[in-house]
Amino acid sequence: MRGLSRLAPWALIAVILALWELACRALHVPPYLLPAPSSVAAALIQTAPSLATAAMRTLAMALEALLLASVLACALALAVSLSRVLEQAVRPLAVGLQVTPVVAIAPLFVIWAGVDHPGRAIVALAAIVAFFPIFSGAVSGLASADPDLERLFDLYGASRGQKLLRLRLPTAVPFLLEGHKVAAGLAIIGAVVAEFVAGSGGAQGLAWRILEAGNRLQTAKMFAAIITLALIAASLHFAFQAFERRALAWWRGR
Repeated sequence: MRGLSRLAPWALIAVILALWELACRALHVPPYLLPAPSSVAAALIQTAPSLATAAMRTLAMALEALLLASVLACALALAVSLSRVLEQAVRPLAVGLQVTPVVAIAPLFVIWAGVDHPGRAIVALAAIVAFFPIFSGAVSGLASADPDLERLFDLYGASRGQKLLRLRLPTAVPFLLEGHKVAAGLAIIGAVVAEFVAGSGGAQGLAWRILEAGNRLQTAKMFAAIITLALIAASLHFAFQAFERRALAWWRGR
């Protein structure tokens, strides 16, 4: 039964691809409108070297943005955890920045970074998208310590720093891991959207390959780039999921 459940998603994908192929051939759908899976596979093989280079560029910018978002979000969360007033002042700004569509502020970042440096704007925008899940998770985790343990620490005269390092930070570990896992996917999305909005080939990521193929009505190559993007996003998600599982096992053992 377990093996059957693992094969079920692949079987469903195979059925969808077969129906897609048959429909394109039977209905004579123009390739520029909807290419058959066989055409997409051929385009994927043909453009594999350029797609691999673009994928590495997109992944590098997303990871750079994730690292930047992690450092800023964790530092700010530590600061607001020590001051209730600071938290009330910062949280509305963080929420406002999070709900603002990245496409609305992207032109500003492109101007500030300079048209010759689109990568800087893309990393900054992707970091903004990835910032809030980490910040929210860190703040919630730091505030989720057991009140009885808080009182016990106070009873033994623990300082604020000791409570933070020995109680609140260990309690926040699951929240931080979950926040980073969510932010990893958002960093990929933010990098791709920012590259679309930047409208410059200087970054040479997957979004540019999609735009380039779309302008030439090479729909099969567009699908190939989208599949590559989905694969690196899924790989990053599963990598963080595996890391979260191992880290939580270690954390519970401690």
